[in-house]
Amino acid sequence: MVVVHHAQNEAAILAGRTGADFIPRHWLPWPAGVDIFFVISGFIIVHAAGPLYGRPGARSRFIAHRVARLVPLYWLVTGLYLALGLAMPALLSGEGGPPDAARTLASFLFWPMARPDGAVLPLYGLGWTLNYEMAFYALFALGLGFSRRGAVAWLVGALALVVLAGQLTPAAPVPLAFWSDPIVLEFAFGAGLGLLRADGFRLHAPSRAALAAAGLFGLALAPSETSVRLLAWGLPAAFLVAAAVLGRDRPESVPGGGAARLLGAAERLGDASYALYLLHPFVLRAVREGLLRTGLAAPLGPWPSLVLLVVLTLPAALLVHRWVERPLTRLVRRRLEPAQPAAAPDSAVTRER
Repeated sequence: MVVVHHAQNEAAILAGRTGADFIPRHWLPWPAGVDIFFVISGFIIVHAAGPLYGRPGARSRFIAHRVARLVPLYWLVTGLYLALGLAMPALLSGEGGPPDAARTLASFLFWPMARPDGAVLPLYGLGWTLNYEMAFYALFALGLGFSRRGAVAWLVGALALVVLAGQLTPAAPVPLAFWSDPIVLEFAFGAGLGLLRADGFRLHAPSRAALAAAGLFGLALAPSETSVRLLAWGLPAAFLVAAAVLGRDRPESVPGGGAARLLGAAERLGDASYALYLLHPFVLRAVREGLLRTGLAAPLGPWPSLVLLVVLTLPAALLVHRWVERPLTRLVRRRLEPAQPAAAPDSAVTRER
């Protein structure tokens, strides 16, 4: 959804239009892919941290894994963006101007800071979601001394207090104003789903289908711009994730044939989803420029151009995940891994993607 949202903007430029109107906005609010992402994140962290709750060294192990997973590729992409911006200043003309040292450092440290134009965005704009992610990880790590129930209760309470503090503080400083946006409660939605699944709560297929339908219809009926994002986009996102994660456990083996190949392809793309998120603006801009310079934009038309823009992001993400992201993650994890692991080597956290 996020890729489609950004691809529409590029396709609009190719067609000489001012709005990304090729896919009707009432189909889905495409930026709400971020809200689904936050709910998934809340769920998967609570789920994957299963071997760590209440164990010695859990916090350092968790933080090491999270840093190894998110930081290397983000720093690499941010550095690439900075280098391109310095080489071609026009690239940053719509990003609040060239960054100073403080803003650059804040971007690499996941610290919210306002740009000259007032927008609270890091140097590489997509990183705003990671500023929320890192804050979520820090809060969750503090609760790892408790049981799973205690950790989730701590997380939900802490997020609610942060939101309340931001709402009650007049002229709140930028970091508090940013982190206290109610969107952070979408992590709590996902964490709650993780706790439900861990407690053995399961839904039959018809109930899950009803949840999925409610989520899709909820998003389709939601406005494309909203001041109540948590309810308009976050709640339907939680319905969709609940439909996905509250079913029966997947069997150890699945039948062969086309279904197995499709499942394998979906899993590989899921593994590469972080690379897809970070790299897709580069690919979209490159494809747009290629179509403009070769004169293919006009013969293709808006819809084929949009499809081409989206499709070409996938192999790029898969390649970067395979040859850049995975080696970097393994390297950094080896350097940061605590000397005394808090869980067995074959635990779910060790195998996390």
